[in-house]
Amino acid sequence: MKTSLYFVLTILIMSCSQTLKNTSVSGTIKGLQKGTLYLQKVVDSGFVTLDSLVMNSTTDFELGCDLEEAEMLFLSLSKDLNAKRISFFADKGLTKINTTLKRFKYDAQIEGGIQQELLETYNKNIKRFKDQKLELIEQQLNAQKDKKTELADELLNKIDNLTKRSYLYTINFALNNKDSEVAPFVAVSEIYDANIKYLDTINKVLPPKIANSKYGIILEAYIKTRNSK
Repeated sequence: MKTSLYFVLTILIMSCSQTLKNTSVSGTIKGLQKGTLYLQKVVDSGFVTLDSLVMNSTTDFELGCDLEEAEMLFLSLSKDLNAKRISFFADKGLTKINTTLKRFKYDAQIEGGIQQELLETYNKNIKRFKDQKLELIEQQLNAQKDKKTELADELLNKIDNLTKRSYLYTINFALNNKDSEVAPFVAVSEIYDANIKYLDTINKVLPPKIANSKYGIILEAYIKTRNSK
């Protein structure tokens, strides 16, 4: 009897130790009937699976992992490198994600920590620049097609100016939010090809905690690589 009780307690302890994670991601995927959901992060330019869940006749999910610091994580229904993924800035605690199977990536509604809120603010504002740029590119291509050289050149100048404005916005955003891991992240992901002096300016104002974070280290290493060339 004692042996059986000990065995049961051991199983329970092992089960709890496997499920207690400092980071939890839960939510629903409307329209999903069957599939496997993966929680991933990027390591050496590839995706590594942190947790997975076989979903069968349920739209609810809960995944977990242990994070040492805030960083970008991804939800995917496939391990394929080119699969559609929901990206979000995760930190210790709970992140809720509700989406649909049909528009898995684009219908995602995310409730997360302060880093995710800050990233959403950035994405919302930078999207305006990207939408305007796409419109100008379409107009410029049409002008070229119609052999309206003067108009095409004028539109090309507008595209260049808009690109500069979007870069300046990102630089100012990073400087104004230097106390967040989001600052070095947007620097290395959005303006990696900017003048090195701007990236260096961002790098130099980062407080120690952020400078020593995953994206702070990546930013500094990237600057050193570009300076060495």
